Amino acid sequence: MKPAWLPILSAVAMALASIPAAAQMVVSAKSGVVNYTEGQVLLNDRAVESSITRYPEMKETAVLRTEAGRVEVLLTPGVILRMGENTALKMITNRLVDTRVELQSGSAVVEAVQTAKDNNVTVVVKNGAAAITKAGIYRFDVEPAQVKVFRGETAVEISGQTTLAGAGRMLMLDGSSAAVEKFNAEDTDALDHWSKQRGQLLAMANPSTAKSMLGSGYGSGYFGGYGGYGGYGGMGGMGCNPYWGYNSWYAMYTYVPCSGYFMSPYGFGYWSPQTVGRIFNNPPVNSGRRGITSTGRYPTLGVRSNSYSASMSSRSSSSSTASASGSGSGMSRGSGSGGGMGSASGSMGHSGGGGGARR
Repeated sequence: MKPAWLPILSAVAMALASIPAAAQMVVSAKSGVVNYTEGQVLLNDRAVESSITRYPEMKETAVLRTEAGRVEVLLTPGVILRMGENTALKMITNRLVDTRVELQSGSAVVEAVQTAKDNNVTVVVKNGAAAITKAGIYRFDVEPAQVKVFRGETAVEISGQTTLAGAGRMLMLDGSSAAVEKFNAEDTDALDHWSKQRGQLLAMANPSTAKSMLGSGYGSGYFGGYGGYGGYGGMGGMGCNPYWGYNSWYAMYTYVPCSGYFMSPYGFGYWSPQTVGRIFNNPPVNSGRRGITSTGRYPTLGVRSNSYSASMSSRSSSSSTASASGSGSGMSRGSGSGGGMGSASGSMGHSGGGGGARR
């Protein structure tokens, strides 16, 4: 006669085996993973259904559309596109070396935490095609057709001519004018605020994701560098690559840099598996400034500018049901501040491409 506890033990073992790892890499090598939705979101006129084990992907020619909803799409590693309500986006090409999307209606914000020299992202709006080649925050609208550069710089091609637009500048994309104009960076709306909240939440999920990947051996010689085994943007054995890492605690993917430490254009920190141990293992040192602690070159959990400073001790409460406190929306799962576009320090990332400020 079998002991009565054997079926229970077997059920527990099966349940534990079914729980996803704390962090894993995206296996797709294409742009267009739908990372987060809220409200009414349609992919090829069918309601988007996401789960912790399945994240829809935009194939070439696919159209992603929002009604009374919002959606976040992962493009090349480090580049995220967020769509507001009543917006339509068509995927023209979804290869990492050539990602091209067309904003057909509505508005979208692109946050580029880091860009790689071999990955290209282009956003098409009417007659203009804007290349995202540097870390920054870019706002696109169809009516009127324009791009606003809050951070970074974009090269816009209109009628065969290329015009550069830097931070604090805007450019019309309907072909009526190629003149670069100033705009008021304080003139933001709910989509801008929500994008910042989502940017903060992705940064909050980064430390535990990077730490989990380091514990799993990513970056070791056996795995052939970060992004090995065909990870998102990775070519196993071909060296160090940034990638999207899945975090089951937050039920979403977040960005994990190849190496070093980066500040996003919103002012939030992203750690690589190489450096993340500093915030978990090193004791904070009082720098003499009130509320500021550090461990030398890298900030610790005590630094106010790091989005995860107050959340790591209660990460389970920062899951997909956490509420947003920003003024932009009450529906977002993040708990970020909604005011303004945030601050960021410029400079370049590692040799793989431009990025936020590397510490």
